[in-house]
Amino acid sequence: MTVLLIFLVNYILLSIGLYLVFPKIGVEATKGLIPGINFVELCKAIGRPSWWAILLLIPIVNFFIYAGIMIPFVKSFDKMSWFQSFLAVVFPIGILYPIAQDDKAQHTPEYYAKEQAYKVQLEQVRKSGDKREYRKLVNNNPYHKSAGREWVESIVFAVFAAAFIRMFLMEAFMIPTPSMEGSLNVGDYLFVSKTRYGMRTPMTVAQIPLLHNRVPGVGTESYLKKPNLPYYRFPSFESIDRNDPIVFNWPVGDSVYISPSRSWTVGQIERDPNIAKRDRALGKLVKKQQYVVRPIDKKDHYIKRCVGVAGDSIQVIDRQVYLNGVPAENPEHLQYLYNVTFSTSSINTRNWSDWGIAESDVYGGGKANTFVIFLDEEQKSKLKKLDPKVIIEHRPQQADGNKLFPHNTQYYGGWTVDDYGPVWIPKKGATIDLTPENIAMYYRTIHVYEQNDVKKQGNKLVINGQVAETYTFKQDYYWAMGDNRHNSEDSRAWGFVPHDHIVGKPMFIFFSTREGSMRKGINWDRIFTSASNR
Repeated sequence: MTVLLIFLVNYILLSIGLYLVFPKIGVEATKGLIPGINFVELCKAIGRPSWWAILLLIPIVNFFIYAGIMIPFVKSFDKMSWFQSFLAVVFPIGILYPIAQDDKAQHTPEYYAKEQAYKVQLEQVRKSGDKREYRKLVNNNPYHKSAGREWVESIVFAVFAAAFIRMFLMEAFMIPTPSMEGSLNVGDYLFVSKTRYGMRTPMTVAQIPLLHNRVPGVGTESYLKKPNLPYYRFPSFESIDRNDPIVFNWPVGDSVYISPSRSWTVGQIERDPNIAKRDRALGKLVKKQQYVVRPIDKKDHYIKRCVGVAGDSIQVIDRQVYLNGVPAENPEHLQYLYNVTFSTSSINTRNWSDWGIAESDVYGGGKANTFVIFLDEEQKSKLKKLDPKVIIEHRPQQADGNKLFPHNTQYYGGWTVDDYGPVWIPKKGATIDLTPENIAMYYRTIHVYEQNDVKKQGNKLVINGQVAETYTFKQDYYWAMGDNRHNSEDSRAWGFVPHDHIVGKPMFIFFSTREGSMRKGINWDRIFTSASNR
């Protein structure tokens, strides 16, 4: 709501500015206050077709049309500097008011049309070979810009356009980890639509264009936390459905230690200090308490499959996911970790990479003919054809309630990644009774994601100063899991994905390297294939 209020206030100030300036171009001042009519008059004033004003009704396109109207308009008053053009787009009253108060400010009618006509004349004379006339036109060019400014404006526009598209419409991502292996592989480059699930407006305003949260090679954050805007999302074109791959901000990534290998949450280190002992660089950060606190839209990006939606009850029984008591549909390339024992030690592994079995998926089993491998059903079949006597067995997963969400061994200590739950996924408007058992499950949701002041008082929660017996959720949540079920840090490790953390929907793979390395080749068969229907 605050974002819309800012746009409304800026538009009102723009209308006031037009009201003050219009008399200078021979237009009734009151037309500057009439929505639609004011932009029609602006188009006429600079020599644009009147119908251009209609394009302002098209989302996203309207921003570029608006800039294409306002910049030539202020230039028609000989306001040529880059900063004046910037004001015309971002804060128009800042340039319109000085123009209105300047008695010497003279308007050049149809400025844009005349500028374009002059460019056409220059090009025609250049092609004719009349060097004398061309030099004359160049020297007398009233619209002339220095070569430096032409370059600067071109670069600024290109960066701005790319940043605008990346921020609001579509962003390119590279799959860095094997958590979705089989469906979305390490080395896949894909485009993600930010409009399908509702375009989320930026919350972090001051940032380096085209960077997410880190400055490469410098090791610092690429943004300032202030000023910031509250969360707002435009209406969606479609809902998030079960089995949709989704891109989101890592929910627990608000306070993280950033080592060269990866990011670790403060909570992960507190629950398992040995993590820092195994990583020397991380250990130094932990010792000095040098962690980074990030806003929602600057948390790391994750991509997983939405296994459960708001209101679902999810449970994993012997590796099979159940939703509301019914077995869920499994992804085609669902992977697990297996103990693989071949009948011979001279097994041919040459085609394994072609089958999608990466080097990083294979571990030695202690003997020449034994391996521990992440496999899907199709890969298992190929291994059985390679060696009909091969033995492929599920590798048991150990219980560790301290590592698994909700990190409470008292009530959930027996859970494993293969036998997990049940967990009810919060739904907007739904009310639950708060019990000692589920306080651990929903404490972070209530406190962090829904921004309440929460304190534990024995087996009770004090929410915003009041002892709470129940709680009503403010937004929807989702349950995300990787298709590589034994090699995925997902909701089983850190819990729910809030709706305000959703970034977008993967659309298609535009490039793919084998096992994430150009040296190993390009996956030509994956290029321009769907990233969401896998």
